[in-house]
Amino acid sequence: MWIMVCLFIATLFLAYSNGANDNFKGVATLFGSGTTNYKRAIGWATVTTLAGSVCSIFLAEALVKNFSGKGLVPEALTISPQFLLAVALGAGLTVMLATVTGFPISTTHGLTGALIGAGLTAVGGQVNFGRLGNSFVLPLLLSPVIAVVLGMVFYFLARALRVTCGVSKEWCVCIGTTTQIFPIPQPNSVMALGQIPLPDIAVGTTAQCTQRYQGSMLGVSTQKILDFFHFVSAGCVSFARGLNDTPKIVALVLVIKAVGIRWGMMAVALGMAVGGLLNARKVAITMSKRITPLTHGQGFTANLVTAALVISASRWGLPVSTTHVSVGSLFGVGLITRQANLSVVSQILLSWVLTLPIAAILGAITYKLLISI
Repeated sequence: MWIMVCLFIATLFLAYSNGANDNFKGVATLFGSGTTNYKRAIGWATVTTLAGSVCSIFLAEALVKNFSGKGLVPEALTISPQFLLAVALGAGLTVMLATVTGFPISTTHGLTGALIGAGLTAVGGQVNFGRLGNSFVLPLLLSPVIAVVLGMVFYFLARALRVTCGVSKEWCVCIGTTTQIFPIPQPNSVMALGQIPLPDIAVGTTAQCTQRYQGSMLGVSTQKILDFFHFVSAGCVSFARGLNDTPKIVALVLVIKAVGIRWGMMAVALGMAVGGLLNARKVAITMSKRITPLTHGQGFTANLVTAALVISASRWGLPVSTTHVSVGSLFGVGLITRQANLSVVSQILLSWVLTLPIAAILGAITYKLLISI
């Protein structure tokens, strides 16, 4: 009985870690472009991710099957609580380690690595590496590349459409004051320092001003229309993430007879929501501010690409990573604008390379410890 309780708690820990590392990714463009503040962005992410988690009960059965380990390891192992507990802990620890260091990694990668590590420890050469390549590794490798290409293409087309429709950019003029210090002569050749406020005007830099769009459509401001659809697209990305990630985690607790798939989905969804609300800020800064500077239109375009790819993958049971797709689409936009931060992106890529082996090692160690108890 105790092993089942531990498995349930470990799965909730994995859900919490997933929410902390992943929940903000869908709304990173809202925060990064200045469309809204952090608090409102994470609130919107929480609501829409929860909606995706609920819908996954009906739309993502293929992912539940994939991440139970069926077809990857022998059938008997997929119903072993010790094996599933090792996978949950290996993946959860890996994702939480990345979260506290501010790196956006893939929970899918973490789960895959933990499945491999625990599987190799348990059955050695009986791990089905053929299925691993076709059903897991290939989608994970191809999805960020596709996202980069689509991010570049979609932003190029969206910018061309904006110019064709006569929607132009405008910059606000920021007016404030600065304090200037100057010397004041005193008797006996002594100099004193005084200060006086002077007007300060700044125009045209991302750090000092917010870029907006002029014009209107059907009597409504173009900027307001864009902001509305930007929120919708961010919600779609978060919805897609909940739809794609929840079944992968729930698959670990189906062996517990007392926890049906629907109750499992709700428990995981709540764990993800709490993780995002309490522990997402470091990854949020990386996603929103460090990959590339964003305008409203650029953020909207990146979100469309991410949502389309992740929802399509969920429907067909392909375990793509929302992280990989989201970072890829942002990087694609940054390549077109020539503002992508290659140093940060290279660090993120390194964290992706390390995710699978770290999770595999943790999964293997955990399984060894569990079977020795």
